[in-house]
Amino acid sequence: MSEVLLIQGAAIEGGEAADILVEDGRITEVGTGVSRAGARVVDAHGLVALPGLVDLHTHLREPGYEASETILTGTRAAAAGGFTAVFAMPNTSPVADVAGVVEQELALGEAAGYATVQPIGAVTVGQKGERLAELGAMAGSRARVRVFSDDGFCVFDPLIMRRALEYVKAFDGVVAQHAQDPRLTEGAQMNEGVVSAELGLAGWPAVAEESIIARDVLLAEHVGSRLHVCHLSTAGSVDLIRWAKRRGVDVTAEVTPHHLLLTDELAHGYDARYKVNPPLRTAEDVLAVREGLADGTIDIVATDHAPHPAESKTCEWAAAANGMVGLESALRVVHESMVATGLLDWADVARVLSKAPARIGRIDGHGTPLEAGQPAEITLYDPRPAGVFSTDDLRGRSANSPYLGRELPGRVVWTIHRGYATLADGVLADLEGARP
Repeated sequence: MSEVLLIQGAAIEGGEAADILVEDGRITEVGTGVSRAGARVVDAHGLVALPGLVDLHTHLREPGYEASETILTGTRAAAAGGFTAVFAMPNTSPVADVAGVVEQELALGEAAGYATVQPIGAVTVGQKGERLAELGAMAGSRARVRVFSDDGFCVFDPLIMRRALEYVKAFDGVVAQHAQDPRLTEGAQMNEGVVSAELGLAGWPAVAEESIIARDVLLAEHVGSRLHVCHLSTAGSVDLIRWAKRRGVDVTAEVTPHHLLLTDELAHGYDARYKVNPPLRTAEDVLAVREGLADGTIDIVATDHAPHPAESKTCEWAAAANGMVGLESALRVVHESMVATGLLDWADVARVLSKAPARIGRIDGHGTPLEAGQPAEITLYDPRPAGVFSTDDLRGRSANSPYLGRELPGRVVWTIHRGYATLADGVLADLEGARP
């Protein structure tokens, strides 16, 4: 028998305050004056209750790169950030391009217990872009893969991209494209623009992203399949997605927290924590992606959590790896960039960080309303405090966060996954032998 939780006085999606009773992994009652003898009472007055957060774009690094992250440490970071489900990108070693690897990832997530780990399958064998991976076998495996991506690499061959879009239609899958023309970005170190010219660093032009998006929305329209655009970062990309949606193309798009807040001006210090792919863009691009998220052109926020060992970041800029950790900070950054600016309310946050990513990824039991009968996947967030983000806030294996030393609002207080607490009063639970 699992622990009974009585959450008292939480503002559900920022609206009316209510009590939430959790029993046997489900929400059994929502209302006022709810009581239950023997329940563990959670005082949630002043807290916002959200459906457990879902990240459609996480790098957990296992198998193969455990020096950066493991499925255990990555899901602990997820729980600390309010996430109850994460989609694991396939750029592991071996690459997650066969049923055996995705089933291994699924099993490791189940053993850890901090969040649902839903594997993403590679589009091509070894992510080499030469021939399709075993998409059907991964879809039919116990992992039930529905999202396929070569993230880290663009599916650049238009014929292979077309075939992938055609193939995934058979099982309602989606191809998640890393939109980067490799020829236009050879040797690129940061966003191409005024700052790259000042610093003498090779530029990553916006058109390298936008040209792939333009091609792929036309392919998706031609095939009649689902397309998802990873980590959209430019104003032109927002315009392209808006145009495609008006045409009725079945396309969705994500933006990362760091592209909602940070700009290429941060490269002036040559601090490689700010080196990422796609790169941090201009202030104008930041405003455009914020507006695109606010008006629904961009469907979700996804972290692109990309952990690296210290030696991969504490080096000269050109030699440094691309990527930032983001699970622990995502909700706080969305609060600062979108809620505090009046562009989103908390119901919108529930949509872009839980409901829509769960729908796009076709993951059951997540992104559901906080209502009686639904699975108990719940995040409790306190929007009132503010604090300097530090390594004490990180729970994964790597510390390459761009927010270290920066003040951010809010605090994730509780994360409840399958009815049990993975984070309680801001402290990670020790799940060894404690899960139902």
